[in-house]
Amino acid sequence: MVLSHEKILAHRAGGRIKFALAYPNFYRVGMSNLGVHIIYALVNADKNFSCERFFLPADGKLLSVETQTPLNKFQVVGFAVSFEPDYFNVVKMLKLGKIKILSRERTDFDPIIIAGGPCATFNPEPLAEIFDAFVVGEGEEILPPLLDEIISTENLPRLRRLEKISNVAGVYVPAFPKKVSRQWLKNLDSHGAHSTILTDEAEFNMYLVETARGCGRHCRFCMAGYCFRRPRNRSLDVLKKEILDAKKFGKKIGLMGAAISDYPQIDELCKFILGEKLQMSVASFRADSVTFELVKSLAAGGLKTLTIAPEVGSEKMRRVINKGLTEENIFSAVELGLRAGIKNFRLYFMVGLPFEDLSDAEEIVRLSRRIKKFCGGRLTLSVNPFVPKPWTPFQWSAFAGKKYLETALKILRGGLKSIGGVEIISESIRAAQVQTILSRGDKKTSEIISISETAQDFRKNFKAAGLEEDFYLREKNLDETLPWDFLDQGFGKKYLVDEFNRAKNFLSTRPCFDGCKRCGVCEVI
Repeated sequence: MVLSHEKILAHRAGGRIKFALAYPNFYRVGMSNLGVHIIYALVNADKNFSCERFFLPADGKLLSVETQTPLNKFQVVGFAVSFEPDYFNVVKMLKLGKIKILSRERTDFDPIIIAGGPCATFNPEPLAEIFDAFVVGEGEEILPPLLDEIISTENLPRLRRLEKISNVAGVYVPAFPKKVSRQWLKNLDSHGAHSTILTDEAEFNMYLVETARGCGRHCRFCMAGYCFRRPRNRSLDVLKKEILDAKKFGKKIGLMGAAISDYPQIDELCKFILGEKLQMSVASFRADSVTFELVKSLAAGGLKTLTIAPEVGSEKMRRVINKGLTEENIFSAVELGLRAGIKNFRLYFMVGLPFEDLSDAEEIVRLSRRIKKFCGGRLTLSVNPFVPKPWTPFQWSAFAGKKYLETALKILRGGLKSIGGVEIISESIRAAQVQTILSRGDKKTSEIISISETAQDFRKNFKAAGLEEDFYLREKNLDETLPWDFLDQGFGKKYLVDEFNRAKNFLSTRPCFDGCKRCGVCEVI
């Protein structure tokens, strides 16, 4: 059965092995995740498998979208986990699906439960007691041999199956721990990455097309910039073909990538989309590479508010985070928006970054006041506490203290409250603390997650277990063993230490370039 508002574009072979593709959030969120579309098509392309989707249900009834089958009737369950707060939704869905939460409690008759996505790639340990296996890296490289191994071990006892699966490159099985190397797709053109299911009920009602993967900007806070290296672009000819294929559906084209404006032929791509009488939107762009052609195309697509991510307000902090922007870049992007008829702007900032002090919060106020005066329209500031992520130069940094963050946010609100047309929204400090614990967690954290269905449950259970939040929120020593050190991302810890020290000394690092050998990823072919 297909939902009345859906159009399935992917071929479904209808194989005998039932594979449940689960996204631990609501349908409208999951269907806006391009990874779900890619994996759905990839699994269904294997004649031995039949892939069906599951999402967090609003009514408490967890059944597959395609055939209304319960989760525990599938031989394999694959979760796409993109965000740490969704860890609790994984627990909810396993409970609703009548599957034992802990891997060690499952029998030969239970499904194999696998996690993929960014969270599985940068630190699987907070979920290691729950999942049987993790896909570390990009699915196009790992899934085909993993599916083959699942087929070949079908009649073996559960533990023997998991042992065999642990030998697949890029697969981590906690029951059989070993060094695992992240796998990544070298040539994006070899695999399509676009919408395979169309629905008007998604959060982003668009036809999604991936332009590029990875980022070479070296922003020191950004996990995606490190765990998805090396940066790769799809060829313009391939993108044009995918857009022409999409044209008949009449959807807005959603260009996906870490920074769409960094795509080398972005102006030509925008002209092509508009020339085909299609509207477009983008996942994100960089203020220092955005072009008028791109902004004009977004305005033509109905965009009313342009989003820019300065992240910080001071020149000192721009060097610390290695964002690579100048104030001139930021104002140039605002000016492009105004020229295109866009008068409202949204700015993303962080507070509590390493080597920051309260004067840097005051610089955010100064910059925001200047932008507001320049643009004249409505200004929205999204200001969130910094969360240190594994596999970044800031993985050792402490989560800023509650008192400091409250003071920084008070400076922002106080400095901008007298200006009309300015709104400040921020994530709660408590939520950011939980995200930090989940991000840098270990197997002890996993035990607590397994009995928690909400962040509130987690904090309560965490305290009841005698665990100390400060242990996970503290600054870590550069030479201490970290829970995720058994993973190999293609670059060594020394590289991250060097980048941390450059941040400490307010030194910038140039972006990736041809022939670069700094981090080592490009030498791992």
